Amino acid sequence: MAARIRAMYRWMTARYGADPLHLLALIACFALAGYAASRVVAAGIWVGFLVWFVGAAIVHDLLLYPLYAIADVAAQRRPWRRRRPPSPPVAWAPSINYVRVPAALSGLLFLIWFPLILRFSEANYRRSTALDLSPYLGRWLLITGVLFAGSALAYAIRTRRRRALTRPRPRPPRARRPSPRG
Repeated sequence: MAARIRAMYRWMTARYGADPLHLLALIACFALAGYAASRVVAAGIWVGFLVWFVGAAIVHDLLLYPLYAIADVAAQRRPWRRRRPPSPPVAWAPSINYVRVPAALSGLLFLIWFPLILRFSEANYRRSTALDLSPYLGRWLLITGVLFAGSALAYAIRTRRRRALTRPRPRPPRARRPSPRG
């Protein structure tokens, strides 16, 4: 039975081109998107949603993508790095993803909550919730700091592990064998 399941797994992977779990996750995403679309249509706000969706796609593709692509290229080039004489190679882990991920998550949070962080909708927010907007900026900065600190910790752990793996280990001294001559 296990051999048959493995054979079916290999057949599906060869036909589909990816792991079957990928297909399952894709089907779940389409089901969730379909449910969300049905709720939008049932609420009668599909025109506004469509305008928002197309506008968000245009803003992302024409404005945000070029901005963070340029920022990524600038972060990878690092022209501000000092020139030093060559030293023995150190096993540093690539650091760019440890900057990209917290920056992207922080930017996404800012993009979602910027009217509250920058207090653009203070009157409406206070009228609807009777709450103040003052905590939003501090909390966003705190979350951003925690994201970068966690990323720095993960980078330090990875660098330490990598150094430990590349460091030559001392060999134990070999025991001398007595010579056959005596």
